[in-house]
Amino acid sequence: MAVTQRINGNGYSDTLYVRLQSDLEKAIREGKFVLGSKLPPERQLAEQLQVSRTTVTNAYRELEAKGLVRGYVGRGTYVCALPQPTSVPFAWRGKMSTASLRLSGVPSTAVNRNSVDPKLISFALGCPALEHFPAEEYQRIARSILCRRSCDAMGLGAVTGQPALRHAIAKEHSVRPDQVLVVAGSQQGLDLLARCLVDPGDQVIVDRPGYFIGFQTFQAAGARLIGWDALRSDLDELENLILRYKPKFICTTPSFQNPTGRTLSLNQRKDLVQLAIRYRIPLIEDDPYRDLYFDAPPPPSLHALDDRGVVIHLNTFSKVLAPGLRLGYIVAPENVVELLALAKERAAIFTAGLEQLVVAEMLGSGIVASHVQQLRHEHRVRRDAMVFALRQAFPKTRLTFSAPGGGLYLWCQLSNGPTGIELNDRAIAQGVVFMPGEFFYPEVAGERRIRLCFSGSTVAKIQEGVERLKNALAIAHSSKSLKDPSRLIPPQRQQATKDSSVCSSE
Repeated sequence: MAVTQRINGNGYSDTLYVRLQSDLEKAIREGKFVLGSKLPPERQLAEQLQVSRTTVTNAYRELEAKGLVRGYVGRGTYVCALPQPTSVPFAWRGKMSTASLRLSGVPSTAVNRNSVDPKLISFALGCPALEHFPAEEYQRIARSILCRRSCDAMGLGAVTGQPALRHAIAKEHSVRPDQVLVVAGSQQGLDLLARCLVDPGDQVIVDRPGYFIGFQTFQAAGARLIGWDALRSDLDELENLILRYKPKFICTTPSFQNPTGRTLSLNQRKDLVQLAIRYRIPLIEDDPYRDLYFDAPPPPSLHALDDRGVVIHLNTFSKVLAPGLRLGYIVAPENVVELLALAKERAAIFTAGLEQLVVAEMLGSGIVASHVQQLRHEHRVRRDAMVFALRQAFPKTRLTFSAPGGGLYLWCQLSNGPTGIELNDRAIAQGVVFMPGEFFYPEVAGERRIRLCFSGSTVAKIQEGVERLKNALAIAHSSKSLKDPSRLIPPQRQQATKDSSVCSSE
């Protein structure tokens, strides 16, 4: 081992454990020992360095005191954190759980921070046309509820959600209210499903490319991700993956998928449900975009085609009303809802009552349905504006894409030059931000893909943002020193091929 050989040259004695600790810390900082890797056993390292075991033991204890490693009886000592600045007064990272450290360095953090910067035009976060939100109706209903039902709106309620909203959702999906769990957005829904379904080491089939927040959530629970090609959507390939990996569950977005925009046909949906039934594999349907079509609506949901109770349906009001409402829901068999509710109770005993009651009345009165119809028209206008602006600004030799039939995104291919991460750095400097394609794969891939959200910006901002993107690409192409694209890719993904924590179907 290179690190051992270098340390051995220092000629340690029992009183020089601090130097050993310093060199091991440097090795961790430089990536010679990555997060999650095991340090050599104390006796083995002592023999290799020709020092006493006490020297190694004391060095390991110093590293553990600094929060960089953690020792387990009978298992060894593992790297659990990267070195922190000397000004950090306490080594908190070393005390964090393994699950939380799996999220260390996730790629969304920096981009999300830039995506809400008012100085930038954002094509990054998936957001509906908020200028068309029915604010007057929302305010009117909210005032009425505060007058009529202030205790219900402001008091504690059932962890499963306000009965009025559960009934309204149940009616929309032709199920019983006991099959509905209200959650604080689809993110909480995914977290609850991961906590209730995933044991460390379980294998999970996901869309590839797919929703990277879902990837992070499942990986934090200890899952090993298996990618199913989202664009091909080959059911024979999926069956081979099922037979090979025996996954705990399958998670897919069947309508206007994020990021590709693909929609499964009716036959594909039927075959997918039948595969799940045949192999007794739960099927999580993440379906936030199905109502945001431009022409014909998509086929029935996977949940609607399921007569054996294998499909769990996850949805949110973030894409059809507003992400700030933080309201979503899960439709599942009653016994599953009960377990999910128990898991939810540990984190948040109740979801905000006023928003639930307002949305329930908006659903019942037809306001949501009318608003969604208006959104379809506005989003189509914005999609067409972005398609036109991109085709005017970029030759096909630089950027290619297909216009989706619904949803919120364009999935674009850069033909050469910079990667998505490299281009995004240039774009931010020009005043526009998007999501690099690298983020949407469970392993290192998609380097020349980018996702552009067209729904959250006005036509004027779309035109200006595309012009800024054009300038950024021109600068990136002319630059001779592009930055290292790996710096925003989390360490667990960089090590995917080494530790086999992620698998691809390709």
